[in-house]
Amino acid sequence: MGQPLVEIESLCVHAAAIVAEYGMMEPMETPVITLYGISNCDTVRKARAWLEEQGHKHLFHDFRKQGVPEHNLDAWIQHLGWQALVNSRGTTWRRLDDGTRREVTDVPSARALMLGQPSVIKRPIVEWSDGRVTAGFTEALWRARLGS
Repeated sequence: MGQPLVEIESLCVHAAAIVAEYGMMEPMETPVITLYGISNCDTVRKARAWLEEQGHKHLFHDFRKQGVPEHNLDAWIQHLGWQALVNSRGTTWRRLDDGTRREVTDVPSARALMLGQPSVIKRPIVEWSDGRVTAGFTEALWRARLGS
C-alpha cells in the first residue's frame, strides 16, 4: 500500500522541478480570485479589465465554453439566493416566454433554468480569495473589497 503514495510524491517532486526549470507556471503571489461569466459580456469584460488594471490576477471560467459547474451553482444559491443570480433585467430573461418566467419560483426551478440557459445568470459571479461570493460588477465595492 505504501508504494503508490511514494510514486505520487515522486511525481509531484518531478512536476515541481519541471515547472521550476521551464517556467510553465508562475507561483501564485496572491490568493486566487475566480470570475465566472461569458467572455463577450460587456460587464464581464469590464470586470476582468479592472482586475488586471489593479494588478489582481484571476482565473476565468466561461459558461459558454465550460458550462456552469453544478456544485458551484449550488454554493452560489446558498450564499446569495437564487433571486440574486437570475438576471431578470437581461436579454435572455426578457426573451423567455411568459410561462417559463412564471415557472421560476424557487430554487429547483431557478437552478434548472440557470443550468439550461447560463446566459440568464447575473454576471460576473466572483469567488473571492476569502471564500465569499458576489454577483455583478460595481467598481467601488470591488475597490473596497480588495483595498485597491
